[in-house]
Amino acid sequence: MGLTKQYLRYVASAVFGVIGGQKANITYVTLRGGERGRYVAVAACEHVFIWDVRKGEKVLILQGQKHEVTFLCPSPDGVHIAVGYEDGAVRIFSLLNGESNVSFNGHKSAVSIMHYDALGARLVTGSKDTDVIVWDIINECGLYRLRGHKDVITQALFLKDKNLLVTCSKDSFVKWWDLDTQHCFKTMVGHRSEVWGMVLLNKENRLLTGSADSELRAWDISYLEQVRKDTVDRFVLGNDSVLELFTVLSEEEVHKKMTKKLKKAKKKAAKGSLHRCAHRSLTPHLCPLSPLRWVDCLSCAGGELKVVLLLQNNTIETYSLKTSDKTPVANKTARLTLGGHRTDVRTLAFSSDNLAVLSASGDTVKVWNRSTLQVIRTMACEYALCSLFVPGDRQIILGTKSGKLQIFELGSGSLLETVDAHDGAVWSLCLAPDQRGIISGSADKTVKFWEFELVKDKETVQKRLTVKHTRTLQLEEDVLCVKFSPDHRLLAVSLLDCTVKIFYTDTLKFFLSLYGHKLPVLCLDISHDSTLIATGSADRNVKIWGLDFGDCHRSMFAHDDSIMFLQFVPKTHLFFTAGKDKKIKQWDADKFEHIQTLEGHHREVWCLAISPNGDHLVSSSHDKSLRLWERTREPIILEEERELEREAEFEESMAKGDAPVVPGETQGEAAPAGKKTVETVKAAERIMEALELYKEETRKMEEHKYACENAGKEPSRYVLDVIKKVRSSELEVSLLVLPFPYVPELLKLFNSYIQQGLEVELVCRCLFFLLKIHFGQISSNQMLLSVIDELRTNTLSKVGEIRDVMGFNSAALQFLQQEIESKEDVMFFADATGRLQEKKKKRRKRERAVLTIA
Repeated sequence: MGLTKQYLRYVASAVFGVIGGQKANITYVTLRGGERGRYVAVAACEHVFIWDVRKGEKVLILQGQKHEVTFLCPSPDGVHIAVGYEDGAVRIFSLLNGESNVSFNGHKSAVSIMHYDALGARLVTGSKDTDVIVWDIINECGLYRLRGHKDVITQALFLKDKNLLVTCSKDSFVKWWDLDTQHCFKTMVGHRSEVWGMVLLNKENRLLTGSADSELRAWDISYLEQVRKDTVDRFVLGNDSVLELFTVLSEEEVHKKMTKKLKKAKKKAAKGSLHRCAHRSLTPHLCPLSPLRWVDCLSCAGGELKVVLLLQNNTIETYSLKTSDKTPVANKTARLTLGGHRTDVRTLAFSSDNLAVLSASGDTVKVWNRSTLQVIRTMACEYALCSLFVPGDRQIILGTKSGKLQIFELGSGSLLETVDAHDGAVWSLCLAPDQRGIISGSADKTVKFWEFELVKDKETVQKRLTVKHTRTLQLEEDVLCVKFSPDHRLLAVSLLDCTVKIFYTDTLKFFLSLYGHKLPVLCLDISHDSTLIATGSADRNVKIWGLDFGDCHRSMFAHDDSIMFLQFVPKTHLFFTAGKDKKIKQWDADKFEHIQTLEGHHREVWCLAISPNGDHLVSSSHDKSLRLWERTREPIILEEERELEREAEFEESMAKGDAPVVPGETQGEAAPAGKKTVETVKAAERIMEALELYKEETRKMEEHKYACENAGKEPSRYVLDVIKKVRSSELEVSLLVLPFPYVPELLKLFNSYIQQGLEVELVCRCLFFLLKIHFGQISSNQMLLSVIDELRTNTLSKVGEIRDVMGFNSAALQFLQQEIESKEDVMFFADATGRLQEKKKKRRKRERAVLTIA
């Protein structure tokens, strides 16, 4: 038996370089009782970062799984934060330890809005699937789904004093829902375009809505009459780069301002007419340098308003202003920029000692410490397309879009020299194998050879590094990529005409032409032994060629979009490819096999770099993130890898299948909240297996041929344990998937559980749901009538007992509270802090009065 080639798995190690993701909003949070307005939560791809804006540090990471974060909503108590994802899932995280124990699955597409009620007991979510779902946070289950909108839900708000919900959507409608009956009783149709947001004002007596027509509309809310539009309140918003803050005045302030305005108007020309929004006050504009993406405001003590902005260039800015001032001035208090680039990173490079990572974008180049992921140096540069470390790792060289070579000194973080190298963009740089120089390939159809030199600086009189042009290779097409063979014998050049030309390095004579790609070759690399060359093209194929005769060993369909980068793992015939399909793949150039796929990026992957020892891989993407991947000691078995991929595809297709239909239910405005997922199907299968096992064990025990191995544990208890392990948010959908032949046996078990007082609340929840969805079949089954009758009697009596116990306990706790308060003068529960402070203030006043009299 021949030896099997062993591959080692690469796994995700860290995400860095992203300050705030563009898909999700930014929001203020309170962390461990800290100062209000100090911490903000932002999405970072599939994770959530908590930033301390005062220190500019990342203090907590809420770990995601696979899908990108699309919305954040902190709970009213400040202890939890709800996170919505692109696949429609919602997870509740604790801000104390960063863990998530509650998750909801109900939407079919990305969550677009979330909002808690005043107590934090309910959560409403809206999605791109046009549905609105109300969730019970305490019971960890979905209450109902509300249908009626025809486009993405953009806002949803609970009313504090009434059990009502108001929602708005891109379909231009605002809908009012009665949550007691779960139906829409009012649709507001006054908008001409998409409604992007709304807010309740003046103790929920006025609704302010903003739409795509650049106008704000104010609506008076009357619960006796129909909702009517206020015809005098209309404001004009600024453009995308300006945030305008409006102050809503009280009626007395409005009257005073109107009186002053009228007096001034009478003194002026009689022809002028009063502006319609004269009775509203406008605070100063906030004009950040980059277009705005998201904003959040926080009202603090002393009339201070804190504003945090998430900009489109991966930047967070905070402002503070005093609303009580006559002319408020917005002061910038913080700006987070150090931890990421403003534009996409287009080039990456590893240092020779594997410890430093270079990343360059359209305006800056940064050097990172690989182990700590902290920025070591940040230097301004031109639009960089390619880069490398100079031998010794003390300098770096960038090739720019303007055709220049920029040389930087890392020790001082300064630009040493800018060389006008080409007349077109420098697409590729390659270090010579003898480490004495570099070559550059450009869109001006030339490949130029450069040698390192040390020259005296005119200002410091010290020697510094420069490059000297020695030779030029003129070609007929634009050069996209250049690469030396490690033995320094050959030079590979990819051209815009879809071919790769091979030249002798010493004489620059033509050797081979590799043709076969249908679109230009965007990337290529040569193996360490100079025997193989791999090319990646915009035609989505990878071709492996021999450098002896230029024969194509294999052509493989590698990605679903253009292949942007390709590199061999040092001292192996394994190589990685990165594509616009958001994936990074590893291949074997000898066996022509796909080894593994690294998934994590949510946008196009632009480039990657492999460390010289092959243990680390870093990649950059259009999602502004840099990802570090690490090689483990875990071996990969290709057959198992393919089997896992097939299982993942099957589970995904199964979850995307038709939702289970509740028997007897019409497709109205209200529907069940949950949806069928892989977890709910597996939970239903576990319940079925437990029932089958219960039947078998019961039959054996009746035949007296079986001695129970687990003494003291009845088979019926096992079924209850399996039901208890099902997530509360997935319980109803799991029971909905359960076939009806299992229901009669389950009802009999429920009867015995209730008689014994085992998990009465959970059992009743399951019982009522099964009776609801299978009412017709249960009521028509004569064998189940006696069981249902027993269930009715036992359920009423047992629930009554539990209610009496809870009432007794509640009364006892209230009595104990009163006793302790009367003895020790201590207040408990929600109003404790406020009432204590009031008592302290009264005591201080009394002490001052006594001192004054004395």
